[in-house]
Amino acid sequence: MKKLTNELTRPRRPRQVRMAAAALPTVARLALRRRTFMMGLLGGVAATFAAGCGSDPVAQGPGTPTEPSGVSIPEIRDGEDVITYVTRVKGKYDHEFYKAVIGAANDFKEGDEALGIAAVDELSRQNARKLLSNTKIGDLADRPMLEDAVHSLIMEATDAPALEGVRAWKMGELKSFLLEKTEDEIKAVMVGLPSDIIGMIVKLMSNEELIKVGQTVFNPLPGSKIGAKGYMGARIQPNSPTDDTNDIIWQVMNGFAFAVGDVVLGNNPVSSEVPSVHAIEEALKDVLVTFKLEDTLPHCCLAHIDVQAEVEKQFPGSTALWFQSLGSTVDANATFDVTVEKMLNHAATRSGKYGLYFETGQGADATNGHGAGFDMVVHESRKYGFARALKKKVAAAQKAAGNPEAPWVHLNDVAGFIGPEVFRTKEQLVRCCLEDIVMGKLHGLPIGLDICSTLHMSVDLDDLDWCIDQIMPANPAYLMGLPTKNDPMLSYLTTAFQDHVRIREKFGYKVDDKMWAFFQELGVIDAQGKPTQYFGNVKYVYAKYLQAKGDPRMVEEIMNAQETLDALDAVKKRGVFIAEGYGANPWDLNPELDQYIRALVADGKKSILAELDPAFVATIPSVVKVWTGAKDRDDYILHPPTGEQLKEDAVREVAKLRDTHAAKYDVQIMISEGLNAFSISDPGHVDKFLPALRAELEKAGYKVAPEHIVCTAGRVRAGYHVGEILFGNLADKQSKRAVVHIIGERPGSEHRAFSVYMTIPTVAYWAEAGKVDHDITSVLAGLADTTYASNDPVESAKQVVTQLNNLKSKSLP
Repeated sequence: MKKLTNELTRPRRPRQVRMAAAALPTVARLALRRRTFMMGLLGGVAATFAAGCGSDPVAQGPGTPTEPSGVSIPEIRDGEDVITYVTRVKGKYDHEFYKAVIGAANDFKEGDEALGIAAVDELSRQNARKLLSNTKIGDLADRPMLEDAVHSLIMEATDAPALEGVRAWKMGELKSFLLEKTEDEIKAVMVGLPSDIIGMIVKLMSNEELIKVGQTVFNPLPGSKIGAKGYMGARIQPNSPTDDTNDIIWQVMNGFAFAVGDVVLGNNPVSSEVPSVHAIEEALKDVLVTFKLEDTLPHCCLAHIDVQAEVEKQFPGSTALWFQSLGSTVDANATFDVTVEKMLNHAATRSGKYGLYFETGQGADATNGHGAGFDMVVHESRKYGFARALKKKVAAAQKAAGNPEAPWVHLNDVAGFIGPEVFRTKEQLVRCCLEDIVMGKLHGLPIGLDICSTLHMSVDLDDLDWCIDQIMPANPAYLMGLPTKNDPMLSYLTTAFQDHVRIREKFGYKVDDKMWAFFQELGVIDAQGKPTQYFGNVKYVYAKYLQAKGDPRMVEEIMNAQETLDALDAVKKRGVFIAEGYGANPWDLNPELDQYIRALVADGKKSILAELDPAFVATIPSVVKVWTGAKDRDDYILHPPTGEQLKEDAVREVAKLRDTHAAKYDVQIMISEGLNAFSISDPGHVDKFLPALRAELEKAGYKVAPEHIVCTAGRVRAGYHVGEILFGNLADKQSKRAVVHIIGERPGSEHRAFSVYMTIPTVAYWAEAGKVDHDITSVLAGLADTTYASNDPVESAKQVVTQLNNLKSKSLP
C-alpha cells in the first residue's frame, strides 16, 4: 500500500485482520447498510413505460450524469385518478403499470430509474402527482403494492376504525390535513394509515412541506426526551476494523468528551461469532455500569438478532437493546435471514426496558434483487410499518410480563450508504432524509438518520455539512456520532461528534436531559452547558472512567500516565480515528486531523476511479483475462449490474479454460479490482498474499487451477458467473467446487484493503444460473500489508482456508 502524499500521514502499523464469520447470515449482514448494500443487485432494468407502452431505457454516454427515463405521462384528464388513468391507458386495470405510475410521482432517484419506474420528465412527474392526489385513500389501500406476510402484518397493526374514517379522503385532502392540523389530530389519523399510503403521501410534498410535518409530529422514547421536539440525540458508533474492545471503549470516551451520546452505544461488529459479539457487549456494558448509566442509555452490538439472542442465552444480562436490519418484503427480509415469524418471536421476548432497534435504507430491497416493481419510497415505508407492528408486539410482551407498556423501539434510516446506483447527489440525499423522517414519524416511531455518503457518490465532506443544515429543521430523533466523519471500519462518510456540537449551537437542539446532567457531572460542560477546559479531551474522560472503577490516582496523573498514552496510541495505530481537542470553534475538528481525513477522502475518490495497471497484471502468473459488460469505470460505478456478468467474448475465454481443465481442479482463484484497484496492486498486498493463498490451499488438499482469472470491472457476482461457466456442466453433480475471489474493497481508510470472497457449492448449484449468491458465500475482509493476521500474509491465507473448509462442511440451503 502506498502512503498518501501528505505530511500528516501516520506511520502504518500492523493490526489484526478483520474477519466475517463464515455463516450465511454474516455474509448477508456484510451486505446491508453497512454491508448488504454494497454487494447488491439492482435486479436488471424493468420494463419502462411510455404512456403505458414499453420503451427502451435511455442510453447514457460515458461520464454522462444519469437522466430520468422510464414512465411517460404526457397528458391526463381533469379529475382523473391513478386507477382511472391506468384503466384508460391499458384498457383494463394493470397492477404493474399502476405501481409504475405511483413510482413516477417520486422525486427523481437513480434507483427508481434502474427499475424503470422513474418519470421520464418533470411533466410526467407532475402528472403522476396529480393523479395520485386525486385518488382516494381507500382505493389505494385496496391495491397494495405487494401482498405478502410483511404487508399482512402491517395491516394487522393498522387501526381499522381509523382507516375506515379516512377511506373516502383523497390523497390531496390527506396532504392538507397533515400540513394544517395539530399533532394530536394527526396522531388520531396516522394510526389508521397503511404503510403504502404513508409512502405515497410524501411524494406529494415539497421539502418545505416535509419539514413542516417533521416539526409537528414527535414520538419520544418512553421516559426520555429522545425524539421529542427540540431534542437531537446521538448513537455513538464506535466501530473497530478489528473488533478490538479498546478501540470501541476509547471512541465512546471520545463521544462523551464532546457531550455526545444519549440514544445508544451501537457498535457494528466485523465478526458475528458469539464470543466476539459477547466481548463487545460486555465492553459497552462495562462503560455504562461504571458510569452508572445502564438505566439511562442502552448498549447494542449490531450483529444479527439471532446472534444477539444466543449471546443473551449463553450470558444472561450481557445484552440490552437488540438490533436487526429490516426489509420491506418477505423476499427482501430473507436477505437478512429474517422472517415475520422470527421477528415476532424475538419481539415477544423483549419485556424489559430496552426493546428493539432497526436500521433501514432506501434502495436496499432493489439492490438485492427484490424491487418487486415498486419504488424505493414505498419500500422504505413498509419497513417502518414492519417496525410499527414489532413495537406493538414489544408492548404486548411488557404487558404480559406485568410491566408498564413502554416499548423502547426506534430505527434509523441509513441514507446514502449504498451509493450512486440508488441516488447520486447531495440534493437527493436531503430529499431522501426528509421523506424518511416524515414516514417514520407518521408510523409513530422515533426515527434517526445516518446522513451518509459513499466515496463514489458526488458528495464530499463539505457537502455533508450542507445536507445536515437542510435536514435539521425537520427535527429527526438522532444522528450517528463518530470521532470524525470517516468510519474507520466501513469506509463511508457520516456525522461526527463535532457535527452534533455545531447542530446544538446553530439549531438550539438539546441532548436528552438525563445524559446532559451526566455530562455536566462528568465535567466536560459547565452548569450553563458551555464547554469546560476538559471539553474534547478524551484522556480526561478515560481518567474519570478509571477513577469510577476505583483507580485512586488524580485525574491529571492518569491522563499523563505512560500507559494511558500508550493505550491511546495503540488505538490510533490500528487505524481508528480519535478526535483530540478542537479547532477555532468547539465544533471544528482539530486542524491536523481534519487535514488528514480530507487526504484520505481525496485518496478514496482517486481509488474509486482507478483500474488495474497492465504492468501489475503482467506480474501475475498464468493470467487469463476476462471482462464484464461495464462500458467504462463510470458505467461500472453507476450501474452495478454491468459488473456482475461477463461479456460473451469473456465467457468464451472461461469456457476454453474449463475445457482445458477437464474437471481436474476444485478451486479457481480470481482477481478483480472492485472499488479500489490500488488495494490489489499496491506492493505487499496481492503480490505477497497470492502465493501464500495458493500454498495454503494446496496444503489443505485442494486442487487449485494453475491459472489466475483477472477480471476487469468485476463485482462479487462476476465470480459466481465464472463459477457457473467453469463448473456448471461437470458430470459429478454432488462434488463441491470453489471460486476464491480476491476483490478491492471500498476505499477511504489508510489501508487500501481488499477482501477474499469464498464460494464452494455443489456442481448442481453451479448448474443453475443465478442460484449461487451471497447467501452461501463467506468473506475475509480488510486485508492489506498493514492488516495481515499477525503481520503475515500466510496467517491470513490460513484464515481463508479455514473459512473455506467451514463452508464446505455446511449443508446448502
